[in-house]
Amino acid sequence: MTAVVLQEMTKADLKVVAAIEQLCFPEPWSERLLADELRLANRRYLVARHDELIVGYVGWMFVDDEVHVNTIASIPEARGQGIATRLLLEGIEVAVARGAMGMTLEVAASNEVAQRLYQRFGLAPVGVRKGYYAGGEDALVMWNREIASEQEIARRSELARGLS
Repeated sequence: MTAVVLQEMTKADLKVVAAIEQLCFPEPWSERLLADELRLANRRYLVARHDELIVGYVGWMFVDDEVHVNTIASIPEARGQGIATRLLLEGIEVAVARGAMGMTLEVAASNEVAQRLYQRFGLAPVGVRKGYYAGGEDALVMWNREIASEQEIARRSELARGLS
């Protein structure tokens, strides 16, 4: 894949992002919900573009010294090409610059591919939210409480080098 460019999500991106939500999730966020999220000061949303087309996105929520990954997805045709890794790397750098010390997210218990991705970023399961997803699927709660540490900075540098 040629260069992927990361940009702030704008209102003009919402239709495409909502369509990707529909494609990727059993309980997709609506265009209206995504628009509401963009207006909140403690949120940040990025899109990944390849040849001007949106191929992925991520949304973050900042609370005190923590950052929560609200949503992340890439189109099926672009999976396995480092897009989610790029989005997470960028988001974590911004979070650390804003003073975040820890990062958390929920992931479907059956989504082993995503869990492996998050583990590469030092996230580890710390609990289960029973019936969190559509159809009653459980979510694993994953945390990395030391994203600003030298060890985690080195981990992300290695991940970034692997994308080059």
